[in-house]
Amino acid sequence: MTYYSGEAPLRGSAEHAVQWKGVIWQFTSASNRENFEANPRAFAPQYGGYCAYAVSHGYLASGDPGAWEIRDGRLYLMHSPSIHTMWQRDHVGHIERAEANWPSVLRD
Repeated sequence: MTYYSGEAPLRGSAEHAVQWKGVIWQFTSASNRENFEANPRAFAPQYGGYCAYAVSHGYLASGDPGAWEIRDGRLYLMHSPSIHTMWQRDHVGHIERAEANWPSVLRD
């Protein structure tokens, strides 16, 4: 949830963990965990946490929690800071292509 507070992301703790969609999500506070539990889709990264740039190009790559961006209230992870720089050159086009590719890219 620290992504949405404008701060750099912080590592959560097992003390404030919840399971959603088969994944353990850890938060920095009980309040952040409760906000997530109330509406996880509003806070979870797009494309299952995979690299949004990669999804926009039709393949999967891991997302790096330290290479991220929020656009229109949605969290996007990138594979690396250098990929994030490439994403920023045409984020609108990348989002359009990623939306067209998702979730079919999971089957490739």
